[in-house]
Amino acid sequence: MKAGEILISGIFNGSRLLEVPFYQRAYVWQEEQWERLLEDLKYVTKIRQQYFMGSIILKSGRTLNTWEKYSECRVVIDGQQRLTTLLIFMKALCLKKNENDLFERDFILEDGSIALCHGQNDVEAFKTVVEAKADAPIDNVKPKSQIIDAFNYFCENIEPDLYDRSTIRKNLQFVCIDLAEDEDEQQVFDTINSLGVRLTTAELLKNYFFNQNNVDEYKQKWLDVFEKDDEAKTYWETEIEAGRIRRSMIDLFFDSYFQIFVQDSCYSVLSEDKLMYDRVDRLAKSYQHFINKYCNGDKNVILSSLKEYAECFRKSFDPSCCERSIPATYGIERLNVLIFGLKNTTMIPYILYLAKNVTNQNEFNQICRVLESYIMRRIVVHATTKSYNRLYTSLILNQICDTKSLLDRLSNVNDSTTFVPTDTDLENGFKNTKLYNLQTKGILYFIESGIRPANSATVLLGFNGYSLEHLLPKKWRNNWLACENDEAARERDSKLLTIGNLAIITQSLNASIRDSDWTTKKEGKKNKPGLILCAAGLNTLKEALTKTDWNEAEIDARAHWLYEEAAKLWKIYDAL
Repeated sequence: MKAGEILISGIFNGSRLLEVPFYQRAYVWQEEQWERLLEDLKYVTKIRQQYFMGSIILKSGRTLNTWEKYSECRVVIDGQQRLTTLLIFMKALCLKKNENDLFERDFILEDGSIALCHGQNDVEAFKTVVEAKADAPIDNVKPKSQIIDAFNYFCENIEPDLYDRSTIRKNLQFVCIDLAEDEDEQQVFDTINSLGVRLTTAELLKNYFFNQNNVDEYKQKWLDVFEKDDEAKTYWETEIEAGRIRRSMIDLFFDSYFQIFVQDSCYSVLSEDKLMYDRVDRLAKSYQHFINKYCNGDKNVILSSLKEYAECFRKSFDPSCCERSIPATYGIERLNVLIFGLKNTTMIPYILYLAKNVTNQNEFNQICRVLESYIMRRIVVHATTKSYNRLYTSLILNQICDTKSLLDRLSNVNDSTTFVPTDTDLENGFKNTKLYNLQTKGILYFIESGIRPANSATVLLGFNGYSLEHLLPKKWRNNWLACENDEAARERDSKLLTIGNLAIITQSLNASIRDSDWTTKKEGKKNKPGLILCAAGLNTLKEALTKTDWNEAEIDARAHWLYEEAAKLWKIYDAL
């Protein structure tokens, strides 16, 4: 067995045939992986440094016939998905740049065959992509192929100016494990993919900052904070969803803490280094790079305030917040549900910066009001979240830690990806926007918590205590009156997906009740409760349950009422 670093040009060297075994699974990568690859390759193009893409396992293949024009054959034991996707990306990129001859030079062998030969599952689809003459979508006829979908995705999403083929080829790095014919590839595959234990960011940083020479410092600044007792360990080890991955609270802290240093103007961090420091998958390395380059190797720059910020972080951020009710008043409790319930973790660094630097509690709560209003308005109108990280880091960079400065900053944002939705936008969102269930649940929950009277007879549950229900059911055709024509039916189908037709209730309705007529859905039948019982005390549904009929007009009317309540809760323009 041989193992070593290798670039794309080493894997596809012009005279080697790679064969995907007959028995391997079909190509299965989907949009999540394609999007990640685009981001990785864009990053490689910008920084022009070597970037590790993982390992591949190759094994000596069949004996070549004398007439075959390649010098060797290797079987792809592990790495099929990654290598296939890279070739599809390169094909789409070269077509977009009118450089298909460069693709053929890199990945077509002397006899005209493809350097990566697929097994039975994908051979035809892969051939179709490789032989494509234009960066136009390919019809994906049955049986449908993920390879065709991948090519179509890249054709649609690649911005050619952001990717440089030569830079990618020179800097995309793999570890290649090359097995001899008699070596057990299954044992090697299982060891690499199943038995290895990956060191966490926290473990890497602990090993970097502390050693036998500073044990007392370790006890004070690390042990007493992160490993003090079982309660502390449980908190810092808690994992939450952050984007497409799960991350521990301690990793989120070190990411947030680091950004406060990176955005500090006194260090004058270069933009290309900031780009590198944004990568959460190399956070420990980024700390080391920052200390060496911007702190003259002095680790105490980071360690001096580590404990103070960590204690502030733990006091501020509560991943169990969704199990308890939140107050109607603005503050960190409501923002916690925004962060952990509605998955807005990109705002954590800025909130940590505020929690540490804003000493006036009333001022801090007013900033929370502005941030909640801003985020919730954008959720209602289904605005993109792609630029949030850039926005929050700019707020740290510009030391925005008072309400007026934050409002001024937001009012001057001209970027369409970070704009503040107006009341007109908000009203239109309540009437027409179709959102993910989690987003709609969040909108209704925040309105409910904000308008509920202090002397309410029922207790507000935590965010996780409610489920989402369509008042007009998706299967309305079974038990509701038919529409006059197909156009009216399509309009009803569209309306039932808008916020005005959705409600939070304390328990999911039985399927037989959920799809029943309006009267039964409200009152229930036999031992199966309806909305009246399951929504008792909920102000966001109270008025709707008085209606003798539920239709498109009532949906619009409720949407307008919800808008009016939201506009009062999430005021922002009145302060600009």
